[in-house]
Amino acid sequence: MENNKWKEKLKQWCEHPKLPNKTQLLTVFLVGVLLLVIAWPTPQKGNENQEEKEVEAFSLSEEEAYQEYMERRIARTLEQVEGVGKTEVVITLKSTAERVVEKDEASDGQTSSESDSVGGTREVTERSSQKSSVYEQNADGTQTPYVRKELTPEIEGVLVVADGGDNAVVIRDITEAIQALFGVEAHKIKIMKRTDT
Repeated sequence: MENNKWKEKLKQWCEHPKLPNKTQLLTVFLVGVLLLVIAWPTPQKGNENQEEKEVEAFSLSEEEAYQEYMERRIARTLEQVEGVGKTEVVITLKSTAERVVEKDEASDGQTSSESDSVGGTREVTERSSQKSSVYEQNADGTQTPYVRKELTPEIEGVLVVADGGDNAVVIRDITEAIQALFGVEAHKIKIMKRTDT
């Protein structure tokens, strides 16, 4: 029954549609302009203190692969040290890896002299510079930014579980080795005794 009412109202509206008045048209127009302004992309402001460089982060899978590779490599190396024994290593990363893209920089300068009505002169110097990324051509014809250098992730902390983790000399040797390799502070390195399983 109620369904028939809706059908009847729809039929009446289709036969005699009510035209919008000027206020409704103006409202629809202003809402459209507002939506356009909201959707318009705005340029992102960069950090002024940071060196101007284009950085591309590694994907999570690459970071995990790097982390696992370093853990295995550290464990294998420490197992070769006298008194350490079977070893497992866990590292945490402080930062993500970065790729620094090469930039071309063009700069221009102009100096002019101005004099005032009392006989004083001054020099005005105007400088402008423009940076753009350098691209390399791939075999398939696509272009990718030329990577100048790659920075590996920084290591935040290291946990070592070793058979000799209860020996003070072994603990000192492992701590010094990790500090020498990665520059990690001593309080961010934890060495523990491995359980017999």
